[in-house]
Amino acid sequence: MAAPEPDAPREPDALADAATDPGPATETDPGADPGADPHAHRAPEADPDAEADPDAEADPDAEADPDAEADPDAEAEAGAPAGREPVTVPSMSAGPDFVLRPWEMSDLPLVREASHDPYIPLITTVPARYSDAAAEAFVRRQWERAATGAGYPFAIVRSRDRRPVGAIGLWLRELPEGRASIGYWMVPSGRGQGVTRAALRTVTSWALRDLGIPRLQLFIEPWNTASARVAVDVGYRREGLLRGWQRVGDERRDMAVYGLLNTDGPADGRAVTAD
Repeated sequence: MAAPEPDAPREPDALADAATDPGPATETDPGADPGADPHAHRAPEADPDAEADPDAEADPDAEADPDAEADPDAEAEAGAPAGREPVTVPSMSAGPDFVLRPWEMSDLPLVREASHDPYIPLITTVPARYSDAAAEAFVRRQWERAATGAGYPFAIVRSRDRRPVGAIGLWLRELPEGRASIGYWMVPSGRGQGVTRAALRTVTSWALRDLGIPRLQLFIEPWNTASARVAVDVGYRREGLLRGWQRVGDERRDMAVYGLLNTDGPADGRAVTAD
C-alpha cells in the first residue's frame, strides 16, 4: 500500500488485539516502545467541532493495547476522495460470542475506554483526552466514512451483554488498484477472549469472498508480535519491512506489511474464501 496521502482518514487500518488471544508466546508488555514513554506522544485530538475536556486526563496506569496495529491511514484526518459511492455497513456474526455492527452513539463508553489506552489514540482518531463532544465527533466520523465510501467501520460487540469492546475497519482508499486494508483495536475489557481473531477472520472472509477484493493488507509495528501472530493465524503472510512508513505520535516508525490474496490457500485449517 502506498504511503498515506496527507488527507487520508486516520482510523484503524491495522490494529489488532494481541492480548485478546494469549498464546504460548504472550508478551508481558508487547506494546512498549523500547526506550520511549508511550504517553510522550499523546496529544488532544484536533477536532474543530469538539473541545477537549481539560479535566479528562488519560489514565497513567493504563496499558497499551498490544495488538493495536498502526493505521496506514493514520497520518491525517479527512474525508474520502471525491467520486466514491456511499457504502452500507452490515451487521455480521463473528462467531457465537461477538457481532460486528455499525457504530452507534451508545458506543461512547467504548470511546472513553479506548481514550485511556496509551497507544490507541496515537494511531487512530480516538481522542486522547476524553469528552462527550469529542467522542460524539469520533462516532460521526465513522458514519461519514461509510457515507463517503472511504470504508466499512464496525464496532465489535459482545453478544451476551451487548457491550462494545473494540473496532475493526475495512478501508477502501486503494480499491481502484485492487487492494484494501484492515485495521482493528481492542480495549482491555475485550482482551483475552479470542475477539480479534474472530473479527479479523470474519471481515477478511467477507471482503475477499463477498466483496471480491483481490488483496487485503495489514501494517503492524515490528515489536507487536502478538498482533502479528493474530494476522498469521488468519492467513496473512509477512511480506517485508517498510522503513519510516508511518508517523506515530511525534516520530516516523517502521511497519511490517502483511498481505492476503483471494487466490491464497487455506489458513488455520479452514479456507479463507468459500467455494
